[in-house]
Amino acid sequence: MLMVVVVVVVVVVVVVVVVVVVVVVVVVVVVVEEVVVVVVAVVVAVYVVFVQVVTNSIVVVVVVVVVVVVVVVVVVVVVVVVVVVVVVVVVVVVVVVVVVTLLLVQQVVGGEEGEKETAGGKA
Repeated sequence: MLMVVVVVVVVVVVVVVVVVVVVVVVVVVVVVEEVVVVVVAVVVAVYVVFVQVVTNSIVVVVVVVVVVVVVVVVVVVVVVVVVVVVVVVVVVVVVVVVVVTLLLVQQVVGGEEGEKETAGGKA
């Protein structure tokens, strides 16, 4: 009985660690990608603004500034949404794994008690 509990706890720890590592990798990749997009947008904007200021075209400067602001806002929103979704998924997975583990441990420790719940399961 004790062996089963140890195996279940080890499996739970491994699953939680794997989920956390995957989440960290996904968040880092998304954030890096979005930072690259922002940097490219800002570099292009600075170049275009510089060229247009030299040629005295204020309309293009305004358009470029607006586009860069929109790109930065969209990138920030995407990063926030991805991070929130990933955190929610991680919390749900960890809670489910912990609850299942506790139920399994309770069933192993409690013996026959866990089988009473399945008796009335036929509908």
